[in-house]
Amino acid sequence: MTPTSSGKRQSGNPATQAAIDLTVRQQREQQKQQKLAEYERQLARRRRGRLTWWIVGSAAGLVVIALIAASIIFTPKPATYDAGGTGAEIEGVETFTNETQHVEGTVDYPQNPPAGGPHNQYWLNCGVYDQPQHNENAVHSLEHGAVWVTYDASRVSGDELATLTSHLPSSYAILSPYEGLPSPIVLSAWNAQLKLDSASDPRIGEFFEEYWRSQNVPEPGAACTGAIDGPGKTS
Repeated sequence: MTPTSSGKRQSGNPATQAAIDLTVRQQREQQKQQKLAEYERQLARRRRGRLTWWIVGSAAGLVVIALIAASIIFTPKPATYDAGGTGAEIEGVETFTNETQHVEGTVDYPQNPPAGGPHNQYWLNCGVYDQPQHNENAVHSLEHGAVWVTYDASRVSGDELATLTSHLPSSYAILSPYEGLPSPIVLSAWNAQLKLDSASDPRIGEFFEEYWRSQNVPEPGAACTGAIDGPGKTS
């Protein structure tokens, strides 16, 4: 048996040469099958990788959708009231006669907090504030039909404050802490005021129904945005 120039083994015996040729073909076939098997393993790994990323991506997408849905479902919705009023009498509501006038500087108001009277030419933008606001700007908002909800921060906080906030409509309302209140909570509209001890008092809703966006204010329907954001505005 002698090697050829190509390196393939050769034998003078035909039967032996046939066995040699068969062995070479088997080796080539085996190598081919090994390469094919390795290729299939690589394809399988790629498929598993794509499947894993698809599963992870789908799961992440579902989590995002669930979070968005939860935020929509569980976010408290603003309270809704009918604008104007029917002249209903609400127990504990005090009414006043205040004149409207634009002035500069500070004003000594007869009510605490004020429920109308001379005020700054720029109104306070309606919204929720976590700091006290200037009377003169807030009173101008009352002139436009807003309700100003003030509270004693030392007595109203946490769940009680959250309950109070839940009574607010989406517009024409101001919520802010106020120093020196005569009661834990005071609701003020133009020439009307209600003092309360609890954020769960049903008269809060009654007050809004009667005085929110009232047509009896000096400037009914005037804007409650587009002027001044006071300190500590959160929404």
